[in-house]
Amino acid sequence: MVYFNRNSTGGKSEVGLSTLVFAVVVFAFVVTSLMIAPGADGLLGAYLAALMLGIACNDARHYLIPNELTAAAFGIALLRGSILFNASASSMLWLVFRASAVSLPLLLLLLFYRHWRGRNGLGLGDVKLAAVAGAWLELPTAAAVIELAALSAIAVYTANAVVRRRSLRGTAFLPFGLFMAPAIWIGWLSEQLLLRWGYFWPG
Repeated sequence: MVYFNRNSTGGKSEVGLSTLVFAVVVFAFVVTSLMIAPGADGLLGAYLAALMLGIACNDARHYLIPNELTAAAFGIALLRGSILFNASASSMLWLVFRASAVSLPLLLLLLFYRHWRGRNGLGLGDVKLAAVAGAWLELPTAAAVIELAALSAIAVYTANAVVRRRSLRGTAFLPFGLFMAPAIWIGWLSEQLLLRWGYFWPG
């Protein structure tokens, strides 16, 4: 699941430690998913957790969101819609609409920034990941997830600059998927908790 950098100079011990930490975190996320949402939704949520952590790890190391992991997460969202909502036409159309509604603004932002500054701000991988967020989450949750990811990325970058005593740069390149992928799972988890407490998002 983890796409390790083959050119890493950290040695086998560092790679082994990274693998162990990743495995422990995945295990914790999977167990949490199954405990919060027993049944099919919890199992699919566990798959989502593993995929999102894989995306976050790869984006942190290589600034790249693998298409196969994003496609798998979107495919599981479709499977979830067919299982939990009886694959009705309206529910599947609503899922696709949410995915489009969440990803389209990021795509427009990508194109606008590229035209304005002559370089990429967001990557297409981020846009595809936003579509995954829309497919899994209701629109208010998806919007909150993207905001959480953006604020987290800014906070981490600022804290890192302060610790290293470096100036903030508007052109700094951040692995946005590192923050958005786990936030998607957190969004799914929050919806499950709200459902258990008797609340739900309209839709």
